[in-house]
Amino acid sequence: MNDRLRFAAFGGGLVVLFGAALGIGALVGDRSGAAPSGGSDHSAHRTAEATGLRADRDGYTLSDITAPVTPNQQGALQFRITGPQGTVTEYNDLHEKDLHLIVVRTDASQFRHVHPTRAADGTWSIDWKWAAPGSYRVFADFSPTNGPGEIVLSRTIAVAGNVTATPLPAPSRTADVDGYRVTLTGDLTTAGSELTFTVTRDGKPVTDLQPYLGAYAHLVALRATDLAYLHVHPEGEVGTTAPGPDVVFHAQAPSDGDYRLYLDFQQGGAVHTAEFTQTATGANISDAPAHHEGGHQ
Repeated sequence: MNDRLRFAAFGGGLVVLFGAALGIGALVGDRSGAAPSGGSDHSAHRTAEATGLRADRDGYTLSDITAPVTPNQQGALQFRITGPQGTVTEYNDLHEKDLHLIVVRTDASQFRHVHPTRAADGTWSIDWKWAAPGSYRVFADFSPTNGPGEIVLSRTIAVAGNVTATPLPAPSRTADVDGYRVTLTGDLTTAGSELTFTVTRDGKPVTDLQPYLGAYAHLVALRATDLAYLHVHPEGEVGTTAPGPDVVFHAQAPSDGDYRLYLDFQQGGAVHTAEFTQTATGANISDAPAHHEGGHQ
């Protein structure tokens, strides 16, 4: 794939923005999955589609989601994707999977990246249990066969109980997870920059990262104000790029503000997720050409 980041898509050839598919400016904060109000604001409508904050786009719709309604209740999380011809049952491969499911609470905590299974009738399902009450956004990232390309759709789902919001952690250049330390070099900016993640364990560089979904790491970024969405591969390729300790991404934020970054990497047969908060700074790029907004070329 082109390793310049793209929002709301895994592959593609345009530079990606954190929270928007490609070159668009300030993003709307639609948390409902519905179209923004005010039919005259067409650019805002396209922005909401591009960031994965809608339940429908390009003729495709994420159905209502069924799941356990309280924490610690075991059950199934299920949904369907419908398109112009009805329920979608055929998908293009997106980095070794037909669909990627990203789930996160609206305070940017409780992050999960998982891969449900699809029944013959097109129903996606995965065993599920919520760890905490709250409002969650569920992103489905997929590419339907004979469709317009990669699409990200989402809905929110409420989990009953008394909610204790988790404050957004302060910006930091290090994250500790499962005995690993990941160090971030570079600054997230609206002008575009490189972000390098260096993985160590017990003070020693990790040089045997294992491929996970076809890459040595994956980066998901969510803008703190509205959970605008990004999921991409790093630069380089498995087999030619060194498997650690450095993993490099090129990123361009759509606006100033706080972002939560989630880096998935695999070593020793286990996947680990390092989390960072970054504050994007720099000139706003709201004048970017409108044709960059769609996310598919």
